[in-house]
Amino acid sequence: MKATNFDLKEIVTENRLRGLWRLMTGFRLIYVVAAASLGIAAVAQTGSYYLLQYFVDTVLQAETLLGITWLVAAGFVVLALVQGSLTFLGGRLAARTAEGVTVRLRDYLYDHLQRLTFTYHDNMQTGELLQRATSDVDTLRRFFAEQAIGIGRISLLFIVNFIALLLLDVQLALYSVAVIPVVLVISLFFFVRVGKAYESYQDQDAVVSSHLQENLTGVRVVKAFARQRYEINRFDEKSWEKFMRGRRLAFMHATYWPVTDILCGLQMIAGFYLAARMAILGTITPGTYLAYVGFVIQIIWPIRNLGRLVAQMSTGFVSLDRVKEIIGQIREPLDKGSYVPQGKLQGAIRFEKVTFAYEDEEPVLHEISFEARPGQVVALLGATGSGKTTLVNLLPRFYEYSSGCISLDDVELKAYPRSFLRQQIGVVQQEPFLFSRSIRDNITYGVGRRVTDEEVFAAARAAAVHDVIESFPEGYKTLVGERGVTLSGGQKQRVTLARTLLKNPRILILDDATSSVDTETEAEIRDALNNLMSERTTFVIAHRIQSVMTADLILVLEHGRIVQRGTHQELVNQPGIYQRTYEVQARIEEELEDEIEAVMSTDNGYKDGHQNGKANGYKNGSQVKELVGEVESNR
Repeated sequence: MKATNFDLKEIVTENRLRGLWRLMTGFRLIYVVAAASLGIAAVAQTGSYYLLQYFVDTVLQAETLLGITWLVAAGFVVLALVQGSLTFLGGRLAARTAEGVTVRLRDYLYDHLQRLTFTYHDNMQTGELLQRATSDVDTLRRFFAEQAIGIGRISLLFIVNFIALLLLDVQLALYSVAVIPVVLVISLFFFVRVGKAYESYQDQDAVVSSHLQENLTGVRVVKAFARQRYEINRFDEKSWEKFMRGRRLAFMHATYWPVTDILCGLQMIAGFYLAARMAILGTITPGTYLAYVGFVIQIIWPIRNLGRLVAQMSTGFVSLDRVKEIIGQIREPLDKGSYVPQGKLQGAIRFEKVTFAYEDEEPVLHEISFEARPGQVVALLGATGSGKTTLVNLLPRFYEYSSGCISLDDVELKAYPRSFLRQQIGVVQQEPFLFSRSIRDNITYGVGRRVTDEEVFAAARAAAVHDVIESFPEGYKTLVGERGVTLSGGQKQRVTLARTLLKNPRILILDDATSSVDTETEAEIRDALNNLMSERTTFVIAHRIQSVMTADLILVLEHGRIVQRGTHQELVNQPGIYQRTYEVQARIEEELEDEIEAVMSTDNGYKDGHQNGKANGYKNGSQVKELVGEVESNR
C-alpha cells in the first residue's frame, strides 16, 4: 500500500500504543498469526519437557522399552519439528509486518515532506529530516521485527511454562518466580532512563548528520578558504558529544545485563537446590525434577530478555514521537480554488495593498500595489532584504499573503489551484539547482510530457548553452555531479534557464538569473530572450541597472515598500535610490574603461602596462569602495 493512499495523521493524536497499532493497519492479521505461531511453538516446547518426565518416570520403569522408546523418540522429533517450523513462521511473518509497515511509513514521510509548506522547510535542517526518515524509521522496523513480537513470545512462554510448573508443584512454582517482579521493576527503571538517553543521542546524531551534509555540500568553499582544520575541529566537537551520549546509552545497557544476570542466576540456583532436595527426599520424582529444570529455564531467561526488550522498547517510542512530530506538521492548505480558465492565460497581474509576514514575524512586505499588463517586463530593484524575492514568491503561492489582493487576469490568485499556477509560472532562481542526472534530464525536468530533441535544443539555444553542451564528450547525456557541481556557475544558470524555457510558462520570473554569468554571456542570453519575453509577463530581479534599463516598469523596494516606480528614463531623472545607484555604476564603468584604455595605449609594452594597470587598480579599488559606501549610506 503506497503512502499516498494511506493517511497516518491519526497516529499524531493517539497515545503511543494506539499509534503503533494504527501503523500496523493492513498487517494486523499477519502479526496475530505470527504471535499465535510462536505461542503454539511455546506449547510444543513445554510438551517436550512433559514427555521427558514421562520417559524418565514411566518408560524407563517399564519391562519392555523398545516399542515405547521409539514412540517417545518420535514424539520428541514431532514436537521439535512443530516448535522449529512455527518459530520460523512466526519470525518470518513478524519480519514481513515490520518491513511492510516501515516501507509504507517511509513512503508516507517522503510524500508528506514534499507537501509541507516552504516555511517549514525554511526552518528545518535537512540533516534532521534525513535522520528521522531513515534512522528513526529503522528503529521502528526493529521494534516490530524484534521487540514487540519478542515480548509477545516471552509472555506466552511465561504463561505456558508457569502453568506447567503449577501443575508440577505449586510451592516450587511460586518460589521459582519470586525474582521476576524485581527484574520487571528494574526493567521499567531502565525503560525510562534509556528512553531519555536515546532521545538525546538521536538529537546529537541529527546534529552530526546536518553538519556533515552541510560541509560536504560546501566542500569547495571550505577548500577555497583553507578552513579544513577549522571544520575538522568543529566536526570533532560534535562527534565527541555524540560519542559521550552514546557511551552513556551503552553504559545503561551494559549495567542492566550483569544486574539481571546475577538476580536470575541466583534464582535458578536456589530453585535447582530446592528441587534437588525434594527429589532426594522423594517429594518429587526424578522425571519431575528434570521437567522442572526445563520449565524454569524457559521462564527465568526469557523474563531476563523481556526486561531487555522493555528497556529497548523505549527507543521505539522515542522514534515514534520524532516521526509523529513530522507527520503532525500542517501541509500546504488544501486548494479551495478550482478556477481554471478555458483559454490561454493573458498574464495580467495586479497587486492591491498586499502585505505579507512570515509566521510570528513582522511584515516584510507593506501594502504593495502595482499592475503588470500582459507581456510586460517588470523589474525589481533594491538592497538585500528589501523583499524582492518574497514578492515574486507570492505569485506561485509558495507563501500566502497576509492581506490585500493579488489577481491574475482579474481573478483572485487564491481562486486558482496551486498546481495550475505553478504550471503557468516559470522560475529561474538566484541559486541554480541541478539534479545528479544527465543534462537532458535536467532540462526536461518538470515538463510532464514527452519532449523531442529539437525542443530541448531550441530551449538550450535560447539560453545560450547549446554550443557548450555539444562541446562535452557525452553532449546532452553528460551526467552532472551533485547539485550540478561539475558545471560552472554560468553553465548551471543557463541550463536552469533552458529548463524554464522548455516549460514554456505564461509568466516568467528571473530571480537575479544572470548573476552567475559574465557580461558577454548575459548579453547573449538577453538577445535570445527578447523575442520570448515579448509574449510573457516577466518579472526580473537584478542588481545591475544595465540589466533592467529596457523594462516596462521598474519597482524600487526598500524595507518591503515600493519607494520608486517608473521606466528607466523616468527614474534616472528622479532623485532617489535609483538615480544614485545608476550614477555610481556609470562612474565605475567609466573608470574601468579609462583604465583599460590606459593599459592598452601604454608604449612601454606589457611590463609598463601591467605596472600601470596595477597602480590604477589600487587607486580605482579604493574609489569603488568609497562609492559603494556612499550608496549604502544613502539607502
